[in-house]
Amino acid sequence: MYKKKIPYSRQSISKLDIKEVVKTLKSDFLTSGPQVLKFEKEIQKYLKVKYAVCVNSATSALHISCMALGLRKKDEFWTSTNSFVASANCGEFCGAKLDLVDINLDDFNISLEQLEKKLINKKSPKIVIPVHLAGYPSDLKKISYLSKKHNFKIIEDASHAFGSEYMKSKIGSCKYSDIAVFSFHPVKIFTSGEGGVLVTNNKNYYEKALMLRNHGITRDKKRYYYKKNNSIYYEQQILGYNYRLSDLHAALGSSQLKKIHIFEKLRFKIKKRYDQKLNKLPLLFPKYKNTNFSNHLYIVLIDPTKTKKKRDSLIEFLNKKMITTSVHYIPIHKQPYYKKYNFLSKNFRNSNFYYNNAISLPIFPYLTTEKQNYIIKCIEKFFQK
Repeated sequence: MYKKKIPYSRQSISKLDIKEVVKTLKSDFLTSGPQVLKFEKEIQKYLKVKYAVCVNSATSALHISCMALGLRKKDEFWTSTNSFVASANCGEFCGAKLDLVDINLDDFNISLEQLEKKLINKKSPKIVIPVHLAGYPSDLKKISYLSKKHNFKIIEDASHAFGSEYMKSKIGSCKYSDIAVFSFHPVKIFTSGEGGVLVTNNKNYYEKALMLRNHGITRDKKRYYYKKNNSIYYEQQILGYNYRLSDLHAALGSSQLKKIHIFEKLRFKIKKRYDQKLNKLPLLFPKYKNTNFSNHLYIVLIDPTKTKKKRDSLIEFLNKKMITTSVHYIPIHKQPYYKKYNFLSKNFRNSNFYYNNAISLPIFPYLTTEKQNYIIKCIEKFFQK
């Protein structure tokens, strides 16, 4: 048994990462400056998307994405109930009304069957926010088709999905969406410490997002209400926020982005080993149709038809063995804050089943084979007891 707990995920920081941050510490800029601009250009190039706006978190990115698309009071927005609360909070910040869609049990993403049924039976929302859980892409082509048919906008919550591919394009290319949002939290595919980004191919959304992240201020002379040419002049034209990313964070993110292909290969190797070693246990595995995704999480479900063992018992057993696990996520419809909508539990049967049985096992680039073997043996021991 290990003396120090094995985390379910963690950042992988190199000497080069530290060197780049120190270099920025010694520069003229600590807050938002040239490193942020450089990082945004690198993201645009990697994703093959026109515009990128870096902010201090993916939550901030989701919030100003909703605002850039014009989400307001009395508007409705929909998202998957199986997500972190930020996917719902972003629309609440705008005063809009939330509705939720159940998941499918193949890949744990938004159920297109339930989404289409809801669109037929209800007035269409202003925005739908599909979530790429564990980095595995939702069926964006079908969602895009539905958006044109039912007249709604699409924000991809791609917080887990940097590096993932869909239909031979990177998630974030916005080929099938209006905006995509990524997270650079330490447990994500790569990190800037804290941070996020929204990407889009729409210039109007981009310019609105730029202003919203910086108090609603513009320094673009072409946009001024009043004719001014002096260098100190600026205008606040809308009510915005202080959502800027610092150069310190951008320096780390830029350095980490260079290693994303390494992180992806290591994560896939860990996933493959779990798949091979755990397949004889009473577990349910996602039915992924491709392997070109980030593997941000490794999720399995206890199969209640093959064992009486409970997921919570497994979590506690592994915890005693110094192994940290998690559940992604407690469904949004079960959160006390969202009781105000009176969501009916029966409308989320798949999410409820998932939540009662799912567990996220440790996965991060430098999880050693020795530690992974230990995790696997402990899980085997749990089912043998």
